[in-house]
Amino acid sequence: MKLHVLNTGYFKLDGGAMFGVVPKSLWSKTNPADQNNMCSWALRSLLIEDGEKLILIDTGMGQKQSDKFFSYYYLHGDDSLDKNLKKLGFSRDDITDVFLTHLHFDHCGGAVEWNDQKKGYRPTFKNATYWSTKNHWEWAINPNDREKTSFLKENILPIQESGQLQFVQQTGEFTKNVFPNFDVLFVDGHTESMMIPHIRYKGKTLVFMADLLPSVGHIPLPYIMGYDTRPLITLKEKDAFLKRAEAENFVLFLEHDSVNECCTVKETDRGIRLDDTFNFNSIF
Repeated sequence: MKLHVLNTGYFKLDGGAMFGVVPKSLWSKTNPADQNNMCSWALRSLLIEDGEKLILIDTGMGQKQSDKFFSYYYLHGDDSLDKNLKKLGFSRDDITDVFLTHLHFDHCGGAVEWNDQKKGYRPTFKNATYWSTKNHWEWAINPNDREKTSFLKENILPIQESGQLQFVQQTGEFTKNVFPNFDVLFVDGHTESMMIPHIRYKGKTLVFMADLLPSVGHIPLPYIMGYDTRPLITLKEKDAFLKRAEAENFVLFLEHDSVNECCTVKETDRGIRLDDTFNFNSIF
């Protein structure tokens, strides 16, 4: 098995929305905002090369939305999924599995593209099986008013219509061996049945944090996004996860932190806090 970081670009979101009830005087110490109160966030995917399988975890925003749509999120940077796949010697047609932690547009937008005539949509990865969960899929295609602007039908329905969709079987809070050396934790605070991959790699457990922990700035328990549908559940889920991460020395892979790719945590007299940050390639 070999893992690769794939950057797909950067975008901006309102700092207040990203930190909920925490005041700006506190969150701005780790995530400084621009003049419009917007903070920069990464769109960072992970590629798993394992025998005949090439597994992509999340896809970024993609490129099919309108200029007006992208203007809301200030998409920036020189990275793209295709560009960074090419650097590794791969193309999108080599992807065998696309694992979607959840179906918010910044995690799955790149999973679907325009067709050649730009009159309809098709899966970006024509040879891949796409993985979601039944609970989350139903949640996304019948969205609540709070989340419906994040669940875009053009990002979701073409996956099922293509016949490429499969569901991960949810067996309680934790499902083992979805792929070899690849387990999944299910959490419900941010959205229904978000999947958090736990990958056993080179003697360590690497955890793809998705939106359970967007950045190192979100490690203290009250630092919870305003986007979370059930913030008190997120609070409990973060508490349980971070205690385990500290006890078992997990390496946390940060999908949205614009500066730090990975981190570890430690116990302090103030609770679980940041231990160290590092680039993925410096430890693996």
